[in-house]
Parts: sequence; structure tokens; C-alpha cells
Amino acid sequence: MFETKMDDFKQAYLLEKAAREEAEQLLADKSRILVALNSELEQKIADLEHHQAMFIQAEKMATLGTLCAGVAHEINNPLAYSISNVDCLKTYCNYFSELLAVCDEFACSDTDKAAFCRQLTELNKVHSFRFVADDLPELISDTSQGLQRISKIVANLLDFSRPKSHDKQFADMTEAVKSAVKLLANQLRNCHLHTQYSPISQSWCNLPAISQVIVNILINAKQACDNLSAKAEISVAVYELEQHIYIDVEDNGAGMSEETIAKIYDPFYTTKPVGEGTGMGMTMVYAIVHEHQGRIDIQSTEGMGTRISCVFPVQSQVRKTVTS
Repeated sequence: MFETKMDDFKQAYLLEKAAREEAEQLLADKSRILVALNSELEQKIADLEHHQAMFIQAEKMATLGTLCAGVAHEINNPLAYSISNVDCLKTYCNYFSELLAVCDEFACSDTDKAAFCRQLTELNKVHSFRFVADDLPELISDTSQGLQRISKIVANLLDFSRPKSHDKQFADMTEAVKSAVKLLANQLRNCHLHTQYSPISQSWCNLPAISQVIVNILINAKQACDNLSAKAEISVAVYELEQHIYIDVEDNGAGMSEETIAKIYDPFYTTKPVGEGTGMGMTMVYAIVHEHQGRIDIQSTEGMGTRISCVFPVQSQVRKTVTS
């Protein structure tokens, strides 16, 4: 009887062992499948992020085309007076060469005092010494300011056009808005632009991406006002309310119908003439705002204007996590 019980225990043990091994094998197989699926998912997410970055960069390049005409005009003004000032300085160079030659001859005792005075008098008739002394610092200062202005314009344009990483930082979104307004200064020169920047909390964000959002919205606002008989009015406001940062862009342009508002984020949807819009601007705006856990509120009336509000939650918790 004892042997019978031992056989029963042995049989039960072997059955339990077989069941355990089968379960372990099943778990190992499922784990391998899960690892493979997870790896495939990670690759698809990486591909999706790559395609999104390419899409944003492509839309940025399309926006850059809109900016180029205005930027060229903005560069042309300081460039024109810088070239004019340099031409004048070149004339002064010849003048100073003659003056220095006369002084050198006198210093080397090759010319007597009377001849030296006559030569100085003749040179003073060409360009008054007093006038040159007053004009020269102003010419150099104006030229320097013009070239610095061109340098800043080009730097802003290059900064906008370069592909940006997805890296975020703890920053004030007002900087991104000011950068967008500065970049579009020439395009908005015929509009009455109102800006109101209230103090806001710093938040975890991608400043270049936010700047691109505002550039696109401002371009749309400006184009909506192009055919107005009255003066175009565009206002930009940044403020904080109940732990949310609001960036409002309002215009008194053509406005939008409910149908247009319903389709505004659809890829390739545009109300602009052929060749004047890609239909991807607001799609990109939505993607960037959504990436920041934000939302977009649109209020528009046909014939009266549009107000677009980008609302972002203040993400101060991220800083504590990163700091810790």
C-alpha cells in the first residue's frame, strides 16, 4: 500500500512538472512574441516621429517661401544705405590719402610751410575738414547698425529654417511669440499690430516649434486681411489663466464659415488660390499644440474676423522631475 501511494505521488509530481514546464515554455514563447511586437512598435513610433519631423520641416520650408519676399525687402533697406555709406567712405579714402601724403612731405621737410598751407587750403575746398570730422563717425555708425540689422535678420531666418530637435526646455513661451512677430515684421508693416505680453509661468516646451505655430497663424491672419478696405488690425496677446498659458491671435479679416472651421485641420485643405497655400499649415499647428498637451480654440465670424487661441497647460511638474 505504501508503494502504491509513492507511485501516486510520483505520478502527480511528474504531471505537475510537465504542466509547469509547458507553462514556462508557453510563457517564454509569449515573452519572445511580446518582445518582438514591442520592438516593432518602437520602430514604428520612431518612424512616425521621423515622418512628423520631415512633415514639419517641409511645411516650414513652404512658410519660408512666404517670408522670403518680405525678408528681402527688409534686408534691402539697410543694405542700400550701407552701400551708399561705403561708397562715400571710399571717396574719403582718396581724400585722406592725399592729405596724409601732403602731411608726410611736410614732416620730411620736403615742403615749406607756405606750400603746405596752400595744399591744405585746396584739400579743405574739396571736403571741409570740419564736415568730414562730423560726417565720418555718423557714416561708420550708420553702416555698422545697418550691417548688424542684416545680420540679425539673416540669423532669425536661419534659426527658423533649420530643422529643430524635439528637445524641450523650461522656458517662457513669450520668447517664441516675440521671435515670430520679429520675423514677420516686414509682412505685417501695413497692419496695425497690437501686442500685449503679460507675465506668465515658465513651462516645459519646444520654443522653436511654438514660434513656428505663431508664424503660421500670423501669416493666415495677415492674408485674411489682404482685401480689406479698412485698416487691417491684428492683435497678439500672451497671458496666463488658471494654470494655462493662452496665446491669442485676433484679426478683423474675412473670417471663416462653420464649414471651413470644421475642415481647418484636414491635411491639404485650403481656401487660398492654387499656388498660395499648401493646406498643411494648420495641420502642423494642431500637431505641435497637441504635442504640448494643448488645445486650439477658434472663434470666427464671416466678414468680421477671427480669434485663434492656443491654450497650453503650465507643465511645471516636468521641471521637478528633471531636477530631481
